[in-house]
Amino acid sequence: MENIITIQVEDRDGQVRPVEVPTDINLSLMEMLKASEYHILATCGGMALCATCHVEILHGADDLPAASDQELDMLDTLPDADGASRLACQLRLTNENDGLRLKIKGGLQ
Repeated sequence: MENIITIQVEDRDGQVRPVEVPTDINLSLMEMLKASEYHILATCGGMALCATCHVEILHGADDLPAASDQELDMLDTLPDADGASRLACQLRLTNENDGLRLKIKGGLQ
């Protein structure tokens, strides 16, 4: 299907598994990860106010939209954030993100 991409998700234990992501619905990466049974706290509900959906982009960062000032400000509050860090609640994937690889870093449920 042309509106399904596959991303690779590494959990906190180092286990990597593929996740199929539909790109024709308006859900954030955070919502997709939660639907795929990853335990992401997402305290603020996707408003970029808590950083509990922090992910590290391992491959494919160049195909993501630039982070907003609000997202960057929130990432600045995290001691383990770096240039590969993003908030999953602020990302909506497109067909260009096929093959994205990320590691979940944010808080546990």
